[in-house]
Amino acid sequence: MVEIEAVLENDGTLRACKADGHAGAGKAGTDIVCAAISVLMRTALSVLSGRKGITVRGGAPEKGKLWLEADYDAEGRDFLFAAGVFLIEGLKSVAQEYPNNCKLTFKNFSF
Repeated sequence: MVEIEAVLENDGTLRACKADGHAGAGKAGTDIVCAAISVLMRTALSVLSGRKGITVRGGAPEKGKLWLEADYDAEGRDFLFAAGVFLIEGLKSVAQEYPNNCKLTFKNFSF
């Protein structure tokens, strides 16, 4: 089971997301659930990296673990919001389609 925790501000702006675990939906290297989560999170990290007004950190410290954290200023807020919506909708879709392999939870960001 991959457990994903997304941290959002009250208005839905993404501040962090971490995925931990193995889906077990296929053999290592061919698991469609792990692949979908990896592509979504790695793409979000790539798109946000180097974007003016956004500071993002993240990585994959070991197999089965992905994380990202984002800070922003006024210039980067709208782009971060939109990228976060895209990421969360994609992760929701995976969790809904594969409920035995992926669990998505949300936390509120507090300053």
